[in-house]
Amino acid sequence: MKQTITFIVVTMATILCTTHATAQKYPFQNRSLPTNQRIDNLVSNLTLDEKLSLLEHQNPAIERLGLKPYSWWNEALHGIGRNGTATVYPMPIGMAATWDCGLVEESFRAIAVEGRRKYANERQHSNYGDNKGITYFTPNINIFRDPRWGRGMETFGEDPWLTAQMGLAAVKGLQTKLDKNSLLAAACLKHLAVHSGPEKTRHRFNSKVSVFDLWYTYLPAFEYIVKNSDVQQVMCGYNRINGEPCCTNSPLLSDILRKRWRYDGIVVTDCWALNDLWERDAKTPRHETHADAVAAAAAAFGGEVDLECGSGLAALKGAVAAGLVGQEQVDKHLRRVLRTRLLTGVDDPVDLAKLPRTRSRALDMARESIVMLKNNGVLPLCLPGIEQRHFKQEVRHDIHRLAIVGPNANDTAMMLGNYNGQPVNPITPLEAFTEYAITTANGNLELFTERLNNLVEKPQYDDSIYLEGCIDHLKNYDAIVYFGGLSPALEGEELDVDCDGFSGGDRTRIELPDIQAKTIKALKQRTGKPVILVLCTGSAIALGDVAEHVDAILVAFYGGEAMGQALFETIADCSNGALLGRLPVTFYASTGQLPAFENYSMANRTYRYLKQTPSYPFGFGLTYNGSHSLRNLRYDARSRSVTGILRVEGHPREEVVQVYAKGSNMPDGCEKTLVGFVRTEERHSEASDVPFSGLFYRHDVMFSIPVNYEAFRYYDDATGQMRYPAAGTKITLQVGFSSDDKDLIDLEITLQ
Repeated sequence: MKQTITFIVVTMATILCTTHATAQKYPFQNRSLPTNQRIDNLVSNLTLDEKLSLLEHQNPAIERLGLKPYSWWNEALHGIGRNGTATVYPMPIGMAATWDCGLVEESFRAIAVEGRRKYANERQHSNYGDNKGITYFTPNINIFRDPRWGRGMETFGEDPWLTAQMGLAAVKGLQTKLDKNSLLAAACLKHLAVHSGPEKTRHRFNSKVSVFDLWYTYLPAFEYIVKNSDVQQVMCGYNRINGEPCCTNSPLLSDILRKRWRYDGIVVTDCWALNDLWERDAKTPRHETHADAVAAAAAAFGGEVDLECGSGLAALKGAVAAGLVGQEQVDKHLRRVLRTRLLTGVDDPVDLAKLPRTRSRALDMARESIVMLKNNGVLPLCLPGIEQRHFKQEVRHDIHRLAIVGPNANDTAMMLGNYNGQPVNPITPLEAFTEYAITTANGNLELFTERLNNLVEKPQYDDSIYLEGCIDHLKNYDAIVYFGGLSPALEGEELDVDCDGFSGGDRTRIELPDIQAKTIKALKQRTGKPVILVLCTGSAIALGDVAEHVDAILVAFYGGEAMGQALFETIADCSNGALLGRLPVTFYASTGQLPAFENYSMANRTYRYLKQTPSYPFGFGLTYNGSHSLRNLRYDARSRSVTGILRVEGHPREEVVQVYAKGSNMPDGCEKTLVGFVRTEERHSEASDVPFSGLFYRHDVMFSIPVNYEAFRYYDDATGQMRYPAAGTKITLQVGFSSDDKDLIDLEITLQ
């Protein structure tokens, strides 16, 4: 969605006069009436041309009815995007690493409130273009099936159930009810449904997918959210699925979305996706499945598309004039569009004082999104002036001289990811450590700061001269923190990037860039000092033997405006209640473990189907706790929940308990699948703290985890339906702290 068209239709004075003249003139303007009654009245007062004009994303004003101009295109992926100043949260892949649905919902509610205030300000200044409204093309709930996909950072990871839960939380936050007939904003599930690269050929790419993978991997998150929310929009993608473009794919949009799932909201195209059906471009080949723009419009609006993000209004009018799209179909599409327009109140004044009270959770989200992959005891760093809150080291390694190095140490653009706004006060890791050294350590901490090298390109200096001198100097420091990884300038949506390891926004290999690997090894080998590696990334990185040359590894993803502060607090263990995250994706050992990128079969992909051993499994993450264990595990058939007690010797808010299904009754090729999880919190504890070892506290935290019963379904070839196993079927549940068998306890259950 790259094109941007801004338009201004009328002046503020005209709006005020028109609004006054039409106040309460029509029943549809009465917000106390039932929504369907308002829609009936509005449809009856529109001409055919006016109706059609409302089916393109840039709606013109209809002054005689008091309708103002409106653009449906806005983004709220991790904060209000592309519209000036806004709070910037971690990219969704980082949000998923929190495994904290409550925090995700609160964050998206705060995003929607901020967006509502911005919308009111834009209307006051007669700004009606794209990226101004309160209907958001958010969230992206595609499955991150392969770490080479550049847009994977926009998703909630590789697992259908984690994605479903995070996506539902985002929808609930954005679509918070203001009253029974009014929503704070409108969300959009994208991109239905088999869409995860390659970016370079997405306008002509055909995703070939089996019925099994479609129903067991690509559709479940969409199905769950559609059935468990009133999500207002679903977006069809650019690519084809099994030969048919997504936006004219009748099996997907009609049979599955409309009929089976009974979805009656808006289907909106990805922006200018219909152009891919008919445009001929020798330089950039496209689907070219339809003769012309009219034929493409007829196929889309003669099917299930309600709203085109694009500029095909003339083609739609041509399709209607030719009788290819009937007026009844036009009214059906229009009613869906108007329902969301009326529910969000884009034409109505809103008392901003009555909006939900929220606060930014950007720092909390950044804290919880950080995943610790390795720690040989060097973390947390014992910095002068800091009292560590959750961990006491028996042997302290006091740090008075600290080196902050690496290409991502002071890169604001990296932190903000893509589809972002511009924060007021972003804090990079270097800035956070510098501020601490100046104000908190009272001069007792000396910092060394140096970029050392670029992310990918060969550095513009002679290694034998520069590195030698630099590393000789670092021998005098107590510890080294290297901020490396990737950048959204290299991985992302349809980027003009073609260099070693990267192509068109995707990656061609998942290993850490060679120049970084060489530098990190040199730092450890030549200084002998503790080295902490911080990976800034939107996807999994294969570290190879680099992991053996560092003392600790943190994955920070692209953590938003507060990323630097969160990393400083985590490294020093000085935050007030900071939590660590868990991996929402598998960290493979090498590119060689992956099938071909263009292959959409799930065989040997993600933890659910991987036969080899990864470097770090899905769901994995270390904490600063002493130890943890589970006991009294039971399955309650009536509530379909796993209950038990989590014993933590340390801080009780440091664990994510996960439940997987595994066994002979799982679908062919599936090793296991996540069916439930909970992030334990201190307020859930029902037992008193018990002193333990003088340093820690022992906590017993009772938990109950609902099990996703839908995961037990199987596809019945004879009926083409998903069916539940027969009563009495034996299933093995595994309960623990990652998807790795060694971190899990088996619990045999019988389905009722």
